[in-house]
Amino acid sequence: MKLHNLQERSEDKCELCENTEDLDAYLVSPRKEENEDNCAYLCETCRDQLEDPESIDPNHWRCLNESMWSEEAPVQVLAWRMLTHLADEGWPQDLLDMLFLDDDVQTWAESDSIDQEELPKHLDCNGVELDEGDTVTLTKDLDVKGSSITAKVGTPVRRIRLVSDNHEQIEGKVNDQQIVILTKFVKKSG
Repeated sequence: MKLHNLQERSEDKCELCENTEDLDAYLVSPRKEENEDNCAYLCETCRDQLEDPESIDPNHWRCLNESMWSEEAPVQVLAWRMLTHLADEGWPQDLLDMLFLDDDVQTWAESDSIDQEELPKHLDCNGVELDEGDTVTLTKDLDVKGSSITAKVGTPVRRIRLVSDNHEQIEGKVNDQQIVILTKFVKKSG
């Protein structure tokens, strides 16, 4: 990977703590491709503490008060993960409460270093894997809880969201209403 792009982007400073020594690219898991969209430019102290959670010095991470506002997705992901890890300290939770991440960055941050192959997959009624943003079609009429709407069989649901803590549920809009749908009642479209 070309470090020049990272050096330029970071102005030759650690993108988390602004240290200027022992800098190198850090691939943010679970991404595999080493490029500037998947890496942060970090000092040895930050890299070591990210790799070894037992060595974390909470006071070092007060730097996230500034770096969490970075426009770079890999830096945002690392800031969110560290603040979440340190939330019991008190002050990190206050910062987390202020931090907003785009949906795709939030999903990346929450994926952490978990091997995605080990996670249960969201599968439609035919066993086809569903992905964030897919379009699905309802395979049966569904009563929408809390309303008088019945979502009819064949209704397309575009740009679905996967429910991260339940692989049997997705979210989507039907008749402009956001609903949760069981994956066994949908079929992936084209």
